[in-house]
Amino acid sequence: MNESATPVLVGVAQVDQRIREYTPEVKEPVDLMIDALRLAAADAGAEALLTEATSVRVIRGVWPYKNPAKRVAEAVGVPNAETVLTPYGGNFVQTAINHSCLDIQSGKHQIILIAGGECGNSVAKARRQGVRAEWSDLPGTPDRIIGEDKPMFDEFEVKVGLRAPIQWYPIFETALRAQNKESLDAHIKRVSELWSGFSRVAAGNPHAALQKAVSAEEIRTISASNRGISYPYPKLMNSNNSVDMGAALILTNVATAKRLGIPRSKWVFPHVGTDSHDTYVVSHRDNLHSSPAIRIAGRRALELAGMSANDVDHVDVYSCFPVAVQVGATEIGLPLTRPLTVTGGLTFNGGPLNNYVMHSVARMAEVLREQPGKRGLITANGGMLTKHAFGVYSTEPPMKPYQYQDVQAEVDRLPRRELDAGFIGQATIEGYVVMYGGDSFESAYAGLRTDDGKRTWAVTRDRGLMQDMTKQEYVGKRARVNAEHQFNI
Repeated sequence: MNESATPVLVGVAQVDQRIREYTPEVKEPVDLMIDALRLAAADAGAEALLTEATSVRVIRGVWPYKNPAKRVAEAVGVPNAETVLTPYGGNFVQTAINHSCLDIQSGKHQIILIAGGECGNSVAKARRQGVRAEWSDLPGTPDRIIGEDKPMFDEFEVKVGLRAPIQWYPIFETALRAQNKESLDAHIKRVSELWSGFSRVAAGNPHAALQKAVSAEEIRTISASNRGISYPYPKLMNSNNSVDMGAALILTNVATAKRLGIPRSKWVFPHVGTDSHDTYVVSHRDNLHSSPAIRIAGRRALELAGMSANDVDHVDVYSCFPVAVQVGATEIGLPLTRPLTVTGGLTFNGGPLNNYVMHSVARMAEVLREQPGKRGLITANGGMLTKHAFGVYSTEPPMKPYQYQDVQAEVDRLPRRELDAGFIGQATIEGYVVMYGGDSFESAYAGLRTDDGKRTWAVTRDRGLMQDMTKQEYVGKRARVNAEHQFNI
């Protein structure tokens, strides 16, 4: 082992802020990042990790900061460190780790600080109080951006009304349900059992926002506390963004870890990393129920690590919605009957938007430290099941030097579908979602396959039709689309 070129994760930390009401004294996201980094250094038992760091990397969040890494760097004592930011996307924590490992391996940096934070609960509380959460401006330009910020919507999708994850992921879910030939009843029971298992993991996770096991029946039943969001998902199948959470990771090399006296019991080695993405525009995907990018990049990560899916001891599959877990696990080759999270997922652990994966990596490190020699797989997802990153970790060093691959060229060779934005006529429904508005339905959106193999999108606001779409399977039905992009059966 070349100790100066072997990356190792030595410090991890998670922080949360639980408030009953918003006040100006409430900590903002950058404060949580700073707190988490100080705790991560304490976790490693080496405060010098902060003052000797040469790069500070922040995961982009829904805050106004332009260069938050500068504030973080100044706060922890390295005002001249390189400042780095990522674009927006839940994949970029693992992507940032992948690139950081390469930077340590090449000798570009010896200590890298990675942090992120969101205050969705503070924002929600402030909004209810009729005020605005006041956060710092933090101007400036980062020295480096890791990753690309690409548009993920076609203007026609936006014109029809499709933009939010709570619309897209249920469309994928109904497409997958039909592909699996499940009845509506069998499907919702199975998915709620899957999610109930996630809640049981969260109940044993000291960092989770909701540390309470929830029954499958409660998860799938619409109620005053579990309102309908977007069929087939009630609230308890959605990511819980109303949390104030921050996390931090500290990467160094083995030589530096030894020099600073960091206990061997704290070391967790990143073995491999991969990145890829499906088509940025959903309309161009070959189907609405699979992910070639997950399949290729996820399996490549295991291959590079000399593993099969059966060799994975612990895994955290990105879990913004149930379909993300089902597609992710299936594409990688992980059975849905095994534990698929170490945190409890974005519903029960809490989903601090773009930064969730930092919590899953931090928790994975804790789990692996408790079980030396075991191996863990992290999956990360951004966009509309769009952008993907993977990492394999263990307390044991890799047999080969750290390996990284971007497998996009392989993904890009796969079939794509053409969008027909001007379609009028009969087409076949591929997937759909019914949006709730209070106690009734507001709109329903469908992805449709035209007879010549293209894809189009349409909307309906017919109350009777929307009601029926929650009672029987509509994937596979023929629908008529008019010039206003509305459909009926």
